Amino acid sequence: MTLQQLKYAIEIANRGSMNEAAKRLFISQPSLSNAIRDLEEELRITIFERTNKGITLSKEGVEFLSYARQVIEQADLLESRYLDAKPSPQHFSVSTHHYAFAVNAFVNLVNEYGQNEYELALRETKTYEIIQDVKTLRSEIGILYLNEFNDKVISKLLKDANLQFNSLFMAKPHIFISSKNPLAKQSMVTIDQLQKYPYLSFEQGEYNSFHFSEEILSTLSHPKSIRVNDRATLFNLLIGLNGYTISTGVLSADLNGNEIIPVQLDCDEMINVGWISHRNVALSKLAAVYIEALHVTIGDY
Repeated sequence: MTLQQLKYAIEIANRGSMNEAAKRLFISQPSLSNAIRDLEEELRITIFERTNKGITLSKEGVEFLSYARQVIEQADLLESRYLDAKPSPQHFSVSTHHYAFAVNAFVNLVNEYGQNEYELALRETKTYEIIQDVKTLRSEIGILYLNEFNDKVISKLLKDANLQFNSLFMAKPHIFISSKNPLAKQSMVTIDQLQKYPYLSFEQGEYNSFHFSEEILSTLSHPKSIRVNDRATLFNLLIGLNGYTISTGVLSADLNGNEIIPVQLDCDEMINVGWISHRNVALSKLAAVYIEALHVTIGDY
């Protein structure tokens, strides 16, 4: 087993593709495949499961990659300390619901700890994909929510994937609306008051079940309903169509301006927002720093 083989395995996991990893490593795909096959034979484990749809990390591979990353990080520290070598680019990725505070924390992370070179990823994506990203170590951290309605379904998926949920904060549901919306002057709105306005929600793709919805109260019917895929589009429609969406009420004026505001929704629901990670995988330094940035960002609100 060599450091080079460990770096190969990490790059494949990061790219999710043997071909893409080979391009990044400037070697041929057969050479990369042979190196990984030799490593698997030496360790007597299967790191990557190969299917017609591509490659994914096996359960053994997830554990192996967590150790491999730690070894490479320590090797980089030794080289930079004693060989005066250039530090390797920092790597970190997070998959999240479309939360402004998650972006704020990411900005703070980069501003404070970013080196001259880094490869970071912030994926605003669907609920099921957040869980899959963390399960396969495509992302170290995932951010989503639990509530009384989705808890059993989401918690079972997390348990099956050997992931753990760590609560960040509890929130009462709010709506996000344009500051020019007639409801913007109210301190609280009811469901009935929202009926004449377009309801905006995030598309969940193949897993478009009520339990995977990014918005609570997902089983309610809406006379006017629009699904979108990204936060910028949703915010534009909030303003352009006087629409609304349901979320935590945590919104950053620094990043999103003052055109969109939160107003508390009159209901008894609660939202438990938290981060998920592998139960038996140690967090990297950047992951730990990002979690701390999340707490600081949320505390500012």
